[in-house]
Order: sequence, then C-alpha cells, then structure tokens
Amino acid sequence: MPRYPAEPAANHDQPARIGVLLINLGTPEAPTARALRTYLAEFLSDPRVVEIPRLIWWPILHGVILRTRPKKSAEKYASIWTPQGSPLRVITERQTALLREALAGLGPAPVLVEHAMRYGQPAVASAIGKLRAAGCNRLLVLPLYPQYAASSTGSALDAVFAALSHGRDLPELRVIRGFHDQPGYIAALAERIEQYWAVHGRPEQLVMSFHGIPKRSCDLGDPYARECQETGRLLAERLGLAPEQYRIAFQSRFGRAEWLKPYTSETLAELGRQRSRRVDLVCPGFVADCLETLEEIAMENKAVFLGAGGGEYHYIPALNDQPSWIAALADLAQTQLAGWIDSPAKTALNKPSSTQ
Repeated sequence: MPRYPAEPAANHDQPARIGVLLINLGTPEAPTARALRTYLAEFLSDPRVVEIPRLIWWPILHGVILRTRPKKSAEKYASIWTPQGSPLRVITERQTALLREALAGLGPAPVLVEHAMRYGQPAVASAIGKLRAAGCNRLLVLPLYPQYAASSTGSALDAVFAALSHGRDLPELRVIRGFHDQPGYIAALAERIEQYWAVHGRPEQLVMSFHGIPKRSCDLGDPYARECQETGRLLAERLGLAPEQYRIAFQSRFGRAEWLKPYTSETLAELGRQRSRRVDLVCPGFVADCLETLEEIAMENKAVFLGAGGGEYHYIPALNDQPSWIAALADLAQTQLAGWIDSPAKTALNKPSSTQ
C-alpha cells in the first residue's frame, strides 16, 4: 500500500463540508478473554499510557499481563454488558447522533458528526477516512475528556495526527483540547447531581472521583491534576457546597508507582470507618458511563465503603445523553466552528474557476 494513497474523488458540485469527530477511550468487542486480550494489547502498548521503556515493559506486558488480566477483565465487563453491547459504545453512539441533530442547519451543507475510539473500533483513522470520503475538508476534533492528560487527550490527538500523516490533501484542522471549566459542562454536571438529589435526597458527603494518573506525570508538567481540582471547585461552588461537604479523589491505580492522591478507595474506607450515614459519588471526568463507573465505582468501591462500616452509598450516573450536556457539547463545537460556518473553504472540493 502506498504511503500516501489517492484522495477521494472530488465532487465539484458539492459544497465543502465540515466534519466533527468525537473521540472516546474505547471498549472491547465482547466481554470475553479473547476480546479483552486484543483490547488490552492495544491500550497497554501505547507509550502515552505506559511510559516504561519498551525493553522492560514488553516482557511484562506479553509474558504476564496479557496472560492473566484478560480473563479477570472479561468477568468485570460481563457484569455491566447490555443486550445492545458495551455501555460506553452505546452511549457514545447516542451522543454522536444527538450532537448531529443539534448541529443540523448551521451551514449551507450539513455538519457531519462521527465518533471514534482511541482503542478498538471504530478506529480514529477509519472515522477520519469516512469524513474525508464524504467531502469534509475542515475537521474539528473533540476528545471526550474534560480534563487534559497526555495519556488520554494527548494520545487521542496522536492518533489523529498519525492518520493525517498519510494524507495528500490535508484538511483544515481544529482541536478542542479540553473543557474542564466550560460553563455548560459544569452546569450540566450540577443539574445531573441536583436532579438525583431531588429524587433520592442529599448525602453527608459528595465524593468527586477522577481517573488517576501517575504522580510523576504531573511532576513532569501534565496539567491533569490541576484541571481536576478546578473542575471540582467550580462544581462545588455551583452546588453551593461548603469545603467540608465534598472531597476530590482519584481512582484506577495500576502498578506500584505512586499515583495522584487521595485514592478513592482509601477515601471511602475512611468515610466508612467514620460511620458516615450516606456518601454519594460522581465521576466528573467521564461523560459516558463505562466499566470504571459502572463496575469499579458503583460496585467495587461501594463494597469498600459498606465493608468499612458506612451507611448508604449512591453512584450518580455520568452525563450520558442528558439534554443539558448535549447542549453544552453543541456549544463547545459551535464556538470552535465560528468562521468556518460562514466562510466557504477554498479547496479542490469547491467548484473551480474557469481557466484563463
């Protein structure tokens, strides 16, 4: 296959189109050990995710982890799998469709919206190829990670740039780096929590749990921890919470290195030992429910809290397809599309002028 393959045939009667690409983390194809082995091999081979030198990491990954972890992970996925498939995939597909509806009618040609998974399917390269084949010569990339981290947003953008590195006629490109303090996102989170409390009552403590990363990453300049703290502060202010009414913690440790603290499991064990009557937990860094929220947080960490002597434990669902979140997502996209919507692109996809 040539390094720079032929571009899609240009249709000069078709106006230039704008494409929006949502990117989420990914999911295995099925809750089986075989599917998890494929998924984990791709995920844990990413140098953005594991920064251990390949010479050291490869024997550990292929000799130990991929021989033992897939079966255990498959059991966890099976506990949250739905008749429609992976919750993350189903919700991301729904978000994509709703954003497509929300952006309809913005310009002379429809804004095309697709989604991709950084690991698994649909792959970033195939989603970009689909948009390019449909005539998109302007591309807005929106990773669905509110807080920037090199191991999440950075890796997603690596995949975008790698896909485009093989193109001949490259599109105009814009990227939404993150939205940890975007007012619509914070408002949608607060609405989700307040709606839950209106039905179920309020807790003694609200724990905001974010995915963890190694502390060393932040020591080297990753802004993730700072952005998580800012999201937590803004959300607490929006909810009117005093400092003693909420906590920020970090979940999903991997390996022996120190990760961002405090750890969610240890925080919940402490609250349990204090005989807290009720704790609610929300995961602001996840805009779609997935294995980490539905199994690790809603099941495993619930057992930690109750086992330590705590009272009630409630997991508040992610934003998913909540209308205020879709509106915030559309606002994020539309703000970045300013100038593109009203100005025609001058590319080969536009009708050429007559020759002299």
